[in-house]
Amino acid sequence: MLQRIFTIVIAFPMALVLIALAVANRHDVRLVLDPFRPDTPALSLVLPFYAYLFGVLALGIIAGGLAVWFGQGHWRHAARVRTQEARRWQAEADRLTRERDADATGGSRQLIANSR
Repeated sequence: MLQRIFTIVIAFPMALVLIALAVANRHDVRLVLDPFRPDTPALSLVLPFYAYLFGVLALGIIAGGLAVWFGQGHWRHAARVRTQEARRWQAEADRLTRERDADATGGSRQLIANSR
């Protein structure tokens, strides 16, 4: 439900703004990547301005995702450790249950044999 509200309230208006920016900024822009010779650059890129906008948006999304991923690394590590502990304790509980059942079965057999 919260995701649907987010989509309606935030994502749709942002998409409309981005589309409006893309339509309004269709002219070509030259990106000069040579700061020492800006009039005759060795490396430059000519794209529509909206391509730069979408490229920066994509880079921001990727950088934010990586920051969150690295920031939550200690939680993923703790979850792995806790999962291993839980599996060890479950294996121990299963082993003790098997031993208890084996002792209970063996003990009842002895009682039956002794009563005869």
